[in-house]
Parts: sequence; C-alpha cells; structure tokens
Amino acid sequence: MSAPPLRVGTAFPDPPFDVPGPPVGGLDHDLVQAIGQRLGRPIELHPYEGSDFEGIFEELGRSIDVVASGATVTDHRRTLARWCQPYVRSGQSLVVDTHQQPDVHGTGDLSGLVLGVQKGNTSEPVAHALHADGKVADVRIYAYDEILTALGDLEKGTLGAFMKLEPVMRWLTADRPTLAVVQTGITDELIALAVALDDEDLATRIDAAQRDLATSGELAAIGRRWLHGSDPAATGMVT
Repeated sequence: MSAPPLRVGTAFPDPPFDVPGPPVGGLDHDLVQAIGQRLGRPIELHPYEGSDFEGIFEELGRSIDVVASGATVTDHRRTLARWCQPYVRSGQSLVVDTHQQPDVHGTGDLSGLVLGVQKGNTSEPVAHALHADGKVADVRIYAYDEILTALGDLEKGTLGAFMKLEPVMRWLTADRPTLAVVQTGITDELIALAVALDDEDLATRIDAAQRDLATSGELAAIGRRWLHGSDPAATGMVT
C-alpha cells in the first residue's frame, strides 16, 4: 500500500518561496519535495486563497498536513501550529518608487506617507507600530492576494511605501524598474514549516529529514538557487 500524500498548504504568489507555474517552483516547493522523498510520501499542493494569511493555519489537520509558504514563526502562531526547525532567517524590507520618493531610504523617512502591508503578514504589526509612533501618516491593509495591486499603487504614486520580507520583494520588483528595496533587516525573523499542534510525529520526521538535507548540502544548494539576489547580511539559510 502506497504512503498517503503530504498535503502542503501554500500561498501564491510568494516568490522565491512559492512561484506559480507552470511548472510550480520555489524554495519551499523544492524543500518539501526533498522532504517528501525522504519521508516516502508524494507531495500534494493545496493553494491557499484566503485574504488573511493567518487563516492558512486553520486548515492544518483538516485539508492540509503542512504549511510551507515562507511562514515566519511568531508567538501568536505558536498557538495555532507546531513549528519545525527554521530553514531561513530573514526580515522585513521597505520598497518605494525611487522616482516618486527619491528621499526615502528607510523607515525613518516615511513621515507623511502611507505604508502598505498585507493582512495577516508579519509586516502588519511593524507598520502599526510606526503609525503609533507618528512615523507614517497611515497604514493601508491589502488582502493577502493583493500584493501585485499594492506594487501597482506604488508605481501610480497612490501608496508611499510597502513592507514585506526582503527575498519576496527582490523577486516581485525585479521587473518593475522604478521600484527598489531601499532598506533590509527591519526585523529579524525565522521561517519554518508548520504542522498541526498535535502532530508531533510529523514534526519530528520533518526535522529529521531537514537535518539530513543540511548534512548532505542539499539545503544550502536550495538556498543558493532561490536566495541569490538577497542581501546576505539580512537573509540566508539556516543550516
């Protein structure tokens, strides 16, 4: 009898972690494929289409077995899921249209501007803290699947800046010549796979497979394949 598929929840587009196809690819895709081979279980992708990223964790133990979507470990999310060992360390970055905002080089230059973030993303509390401190005029919350809309608003000048994990912003701005990542390392975050709170066995098996990938050098190779454009001082594999 063949092993059941490993049902993987992921949110597209979120490159370089989740890259839409065809064919589907990305850092997380390569990682779970390698882990699935070691567990003897085929991978079955389940795209998440909710407007709030936090909702993906509600599907664990129901429609999916694992969340693999560039997900940051937070204290709140520890109450929603059991986390495996981290595989990437990264942080929030700031993106602006350099033609329209040539004087913005970091979060200290956002006075009077509107800062955009995604609903349920770890950038959201950072943005609200900046607003509470009077460092931004307002925070605009986009649904999780509206990130391309947000970047379009940057280009149109109806949004002052946008915040999200650095490697994602590197990829999504690569073909938008007026947009640039002007600050990295705003936060220090660990990214890991997550399983249902009560699924200790699967978490243990994933951790063992990931350790094997680190020992063999395959984990580092996956990182070189997908994080090559990132700031090495702000983003890198945890091996």
